[in-house]
Amino acid sequence: MSGTPATSATLQPAKMKKDESFLGKLGGTLVRKKKSKEVSDLHEEGKNAINAPMLPSGTDIHPEDTLLEENAERLMLDPTSRENLKFKDLLKVLIDWINSELEEERIIVKDLEEDCYDGQVLQKLFEKLSGRKLNVAEVTQSEIGQKQKLQTVLEAVNDLLRPHGWTIEWSVDSIHSKNLVAIVYLLVALAMHFQAPIRLPEHVSVQVVVVKKREGILQTALVTKELTSTTEMMMGRFERDAFDTLLDHAPDKLNVVKTSLITFVNKHLNKLNLEVTELESQFADGVYLILLMGLLEDYFVPLYNFFLTPESFEQKVHNVAFAFELMQDGGLKKPKARPEDVVNLNLKSTLRVLYNLFTNYKNTE
Repeated sequence: MSGTPATSATLQPAKMKKDESFLGKLGGTLVRKKKSKEVSDLHEEGKNAINAPMLPSGTDIHPEDTLLEENAERLMLDPTSRENLKFKDLLKVLIDWINSELEEERIIVKDLEEDCYDGQVLQKLFEKLSGRKLNVAEVTQSEIGQKQKLQTVLEAVNDLLRPHGWTIEWSVDSIHSKNLVAIVYLLVALAMHFQAPIRLPEHVSVQVVVVKKREGILQTALVTKELTSTTEMMMGRFERDAFDTLLDHAPDKLNVVKTSLITFVNKHLNKLNLEVTELESQFADGVYLILLMGLLEDYFVPLYNFFLTPESFEQKVHNVAFAFELMQDGGLKKPKARPEDVVNLNLKSTLRVLYNLFTNYKNTE
């Protein structure tokens, strides 16, 4: 029995040595991997330092940037601009507008980058605004399917906007890659073109990092992009004339003009026991405009031709557009203002329409 403990004692150290040897090897492997990773990281850091010496602080080079073709470029929002309060306000206004437009579709947008890149929301929004149905698959999960849908949607958008002088600041790739600047450019253009009943923040600009590959080396530059200008330029979009000059430089005469127009319209609307006190708001749904044209031209407008108590934006636009048709039928020139301008309570647009009626019918009893 005295030999057993000795045997056990002699075996124990051998087992410990075996364990130590295994752990030592494992530790050595981990150390080598760590050193290898440090060397790799250092190499990557050095490559980035050489390739992008002018990269703004806080901006990361993306792995796909190194795969850019020669002279190709990629744009990304500078991190400091993302925190700009006016830019944040613009994003909120656009999100609220989309959600309002697509309420019946039960679509809720929370993040423009994540919710717009696959084309689904943009498709529904364009269809709602334009009244056109696009021939696209309703649900697309694959990247190819999403890009095909985006292609169809953006072609329809571009065909609509280009004739009106819009610069196309977006593409299938930029939208699908969740380029927030491109998405915002697109939404602002749609909001302006369709005269959305929203007020976009004025003079919103952001800094954009442009990454470009030249002779195999990545180069970066910081560029300022103007997303919105003034409300007048964004929502008016008509040529300036003497009426603009009057409103801009002779505000004291504005009240005189408004008083004259109110007197003129009430002279005729009083025949129907109607009275106007606020020009910009009471003509916004188009009903008074239609009735006024009937009185001026001495005919009855059938009630089935318009909405007597319009509720939606579209119904109001229909009414004002119909009133414009009646004006043209009466020999007047097509109004410079758009129906959406009047519905959106744009004072200049409403005054311009009424002033046109006043100059043509001021002697009508």
